[in-house]
Order: sequence, then C-alpha cells, then structure tokens
Amino acid sequence: MHDSNDAFQQGVMTPLLHPRVHAAPKRVVNVSTVPQRSPFRYPGGKTWLVPHIRLWLRSLSCRPAELVEPFAGGAIVSLTAVFENLVDRATLVELDEQVAAVWQTILSEDGTRLAEDVARFTVSAEAIRDLLARSQNSLYDLAFATLVRNRVQRGGILAPGASLMKSGENGRGLASRWYPQTLRKRILAIAAMRERIRFVHADGVAYLRGHACRRDVVYFIDPPYTVAGRRLYTHFEVDHDQLFAIAATLVGDFLMTYDNTPEVRWLAEKHGFQTTEIAMMNTHNATKTELLIGRDLHWLA
Repeated sequence: MHDSNDAFQQGVMTPLLHPRVHAAPKRVVNVSTVPQRSPFRYPGGKTWLVPHIRLWLRSLSCRPAELVEPFAGGAIVSLTAVFENLVDRATLVELDEQVAAVWQTILSEDGTRLAEDVARFTVSAEAIRDLLARSQNSLYDLAFATLVRNRVQRGGILAPGASLMKSGENGRGLASRWYPQTLRKRILAIAAMRERIRFVHADGVAYLRGHACRRDVVYFIDPPYTVAGRRLYTHFEVDHDQLFAIAATLVGDFLMTYDNTPEVRWLAEKHGFQTTEIAMMNTHNATKTELLIGRDLHWLA
C-alpha cells in the first residue's frame, strides 16, 4: 500500500512554499459547551470541531439530505447533524469490528437492552477481568464488552496492546470514566433516532469510491491520521494519496480533517483543495493545530 508519509520522506514529494491556507480562528473550543452525544470516549474524537461543523452545514446552498461519515469512530459529527436537524439523515461507515458492533447494536432492537445493561454494570477490577475473559461470540456481547473497554482503557484506545487505566481521573481508577446513567441516556437517545441513522460495516475509502456521484450527500472525512493512527486504531493503514484523489471526485461537498503536516498540505494542494489551521486541545491539555480541508472554506471567514 502506498504511504504518502514514506513518499514524502524519500523525496518523492516536495512541500510547496505557499499552500492555500486561510486564516482561521485560534480560539480553542471549550468542549464542555458542546452537547456530548456519543457513547464512546474516542481517541481523535471531534467534539471540539462541532461549532465549525454547524457553520459548514448551514453555509451550504441546499440542506443536505444525507451526511456520510466514512471513518465514523465515535460519530459525534453525524450525531450532531441529525440531533440538531442540520441534515435529514446520516450514514456511519466503520471498518473496526468492535466499534461496528456497538453501532449495530444501538441502532437495532437491542439498543434499549444495551442501555439498561450498561446502567446495571458496576465497574471493578474483578468485574472487568471476568467480562474481558469471556468470549464475545455474539454481536451483542462484543458491543457490551467494547463499550466497557472503551471506558476503562487508557485514552479510550481499543487498538491491540492498549492497557487499562491505573490511577484514572481524580484517582478513581477504573471507574473514573464510567458514567452508567449518562451512557444509558446517550444510547437511548441514539436508538430513538435509528430511523434517521444508518450504519454500514465497511471500508470507508471503498464506500466513498462507490458513492462519489451522489448530489444529495455531503461527507465528513476524518481518517486515521498519518502520525498517530498506528498507535490509536486497529485499522490505521490508509492510502492517503488515494483518499485525496477520491475526495476530488465527490459530487457533493465535503470537509476533511487531518494532522497538520507538510505531506498533508502537499496532498491538499495537489488536488486543488483549500486548507486552514484550526486550534484544538489534545488529551494532555496542550493546544495544537489540525487542518481543515475542503474545496471552498469561505464560510470560515
């Protein structure tokens, strides 16, 4: 698989000195002001981007019939768009089997059952050991175990090798990120919207390629990043050059987010896209910038 990072490092790519970069707001969004709708504590989640997603969707000349999120993960963008009635419906696409199991279960008739089982589960070292030692043979069992693991593993990371939290938040250990009643409410709210939210267990790049010609769809594209993807996700390998090439064929509008690196800027310029830096706060409470990429970012002015 072609990797744009390797190509850049080997000198195949040369960064442009003057990429198309718009001025962007430098103020970091306070995520506590954004409704938390996802059941996941997701590494690389985009809660901080929600105010800009609202601006983007409201700036479009026609209300989108559908928002497609080909690398759904925690799906905060799709959930926000549906719950705030910015689009008619959303399609979540995710390749990871564990994450897929959660979305498939919540959006099925088992959504209520999952919410109630989450509310009844008491986190302890023994309970987690017992849960994770069991084989998750059914989709439902995998979904429940995934939600628990997502909450008790460091950083919410589900990739192989991820470890359990030790001290946790405020020294509360494994239970520090387990909010059963809050999770129950989020799951029930999403389940109640299942007529407007569709899930597809598939490769996001392939899905985009197969649905590029639709005029009534917009796309929020948030792939595993070129730098941190290997550490955070099970399916971290993405042909970034190919993804940019497919984005260039999309008939509907799109917004991409990426790590702010020279090779990503080069790919954006290569395909005639605009980029802008945007401030965000990482899990270590340090301010950093990421890139927003699109055909026309005038709505950020």
